[in-house]
Amino acid sequence: MSPCHVILPIVLWVCTTTLTLAQSTPQDFVEVHNQARAELGVGPISWNHTLQAYAQKYANERIPDCNLEHSMGPYGENLAEGYGEMKGSDAVKFWLTEKPCYDYKSNSCVHDECGHYTQIVWRNSVHLGCARAKCNNGWMFVICSYSPPGNIEGERPY
Repeated sequence: MSPCHVILPIVLWVCTTTLTLAQSTPQDFVEVHNQARAELGVGPISWNHTLQAYAQKYANERIPDCNLEHSMGPYGENLAEGYGEMKGSDAVKFWLTEKPCYDYKSNSCVHDECGHYTQIVWRNSVHLGCARAKCNNGWMFVICSYSPPGNIEGERPY
């Protein structure tokens, strides 16, 4: 076997692994959040390692069943699950699909749920930590934790 036959598969593996990992880095989570926030004139959110550790601990607890149950912890929280290698940025983009459901004038959800969206753009939430865990059923569990928490009843997100 020539060296090229050995090197090419290794190079392809490194490239695809790097691409997959690069789509769930802290920066990827932050960028998608901050794009949505900037559209509304809301200040940026920044990564927080304490929130990341909290999120990872909780994500790891979901591995046996992958149920979308909130941690009931001290932080704001968005949860998602998806089959396969659901990227963190995909989860954030999924939460952002709730944008049309939020009516700023009435400060309420027009149709379905909009709390994931409003948490993303909550002006007072300035710290973010997210994590993923592969569940036993093959699904990916994604959690983002926010501090201070958003979705305060009676307050507008921005």
